[in-house]
Amino acid sequence: MQTGRILRKLETSALSDALGKTGAMDHGIRCWSANSRMAGPAYTVRVHTADILMVSKALSECPAGSVLVIDGHGETNTALWGGLTTMAAHRKALAGVVVDGAIRDAAEIRRSRLPVFARSAVPNAGGAEYLGELAVCVSCGGLPVQPGDWVVGDDDGVVVIPAAKLDHAIAGAQAILKAEAAIAKRVRAGEDLASILRVGEVIDRKRSGTFIPQLRASEGAQ
Repeated sequence: MQTGRILRKLETSALSDALGKTGAMDHGIRCWSANSRMAGPAYTVRVHTADILMVSKALSECPAGSVLVIDGHGETNTALWGGLTTMAAHRKALAGVVVDGAIRDAAEIRRSRLPVFARSAVPNAGGAEYLGELAVCVSCGGLPVQPGDWVVGDDDGVVVIPAAKLDHAIAGAQAILKAEAAIAKRVRAGEDLASILRVGEVIDRKRSGTFIPQLRASEGAQ
């Protein structure tokens, strides 16, 4: 998928910046596998807390090239994902998996090329008693995730891009990375980073402004 290839070449940090420094799942969601580069449209499932009944069904329904997003309510002491599901998802060519909860079989997952993001690893698995919901808006890593939103992962974490903001996020991230590459070139040539970023001018403006705790007003503002 062309969009996925484009997004995998971009940094989650640049995508977050392009989204106005938003869009990142919280820091507890981290990669547990050998490959953290992930990008695909979300296929979502909300499970009952500590219950795995709907996980295999979601895995069966999730299209190839998609990221399976599991709303496990942040429960970190009961695994919702493991080695067998990782194997099945990899063979099905999913783009990745994000679990707002725990995994197990961590050593096996660590060897896998399928990107698997989760909060924790723990030996005990959940029960299989309760129905959940497929292809609905879920909460994962502190963010709402709609089916079809784009989910991008790397070593820094996971960013969710609403489908309506996809083109804006890609264009913005590409521009940011181009600007950062130009700055890096100047730093390697010996220039001072603060001077390149014109930090002194910003500090001078801050010093000359008027600060009121409840109101920011630059000097001379009406």
